[in-house]
Amino acid sequence: MRPAGIAIAIAGYALLAHYTNTMSKDGNLGTLAALAPLAFFAFLMAWNSSMRFLMLPALAISCLIAYSQWHAIASHFGLINWLQDMGMQLALFFAFGRTLAGGQKPLCVRFAEATHAPLTRQHETYARNATIAWTAFFGFMAMVSALLYFLAPLSVWSVFANFLTLPLIALMFLVEHRVRKSMLPDAQDARILDELRAFRKARS
Repeated sequence: MRPAGIAIAIAGYALLAHYTNTMSKDGNLGTLAALAPLAFFAFLMAWNSSMRFLMLPALAISCLIAYSQWHAIASHFGLINWLQDMGMQLALFFAFGRTLAGGQKPLCVRFAEATHAPLTRQHETYARNATIAWTAFFGFMAMVSALLYFLAPLSVWSVFANFLTLPLIALMFLVEHRVRKSMLPDAQDARILDELRAFRKARS
């Protein structure tokens, strides 16, 4: 039931965000929809921080400042939505890309070691190329988001950001899984659920 609840919450938020971007004239509702995910994840990060006693008061002060500037923020909630989407795409772009620098272990190599260790030379090479592919994918997604936001109607960008981003990430994950099975037929096969657990373990 927990995954189902998360899926319903994500779908509900996507519908609300698209509605506020394209149909609603209520800036307050749009601002709440834009800021709610940021506030939620900021609270989780502050709560789980080793410096919780500093992070939580800092978050509370930030919320008070946002409240004092509510009118100005409410008139630009569409921009907040775009910055939120770009922030996610660029964070993932740099998370994968920075591990390609010299002397670092590519991120997909870390994931592969969590489920397939020890890796063969062929598997390690493939995992490095997969890291490059994921880096390019999130760079492409960020570029498309920026182009649509500034050059297309807001409704077009909203469809991309709210209804296509997660399915495209899932499609990329499935395609990479299938390519890996064809490129590395002798590698130990792992279920996608096991790989997601390995992803979470390696990320932590």
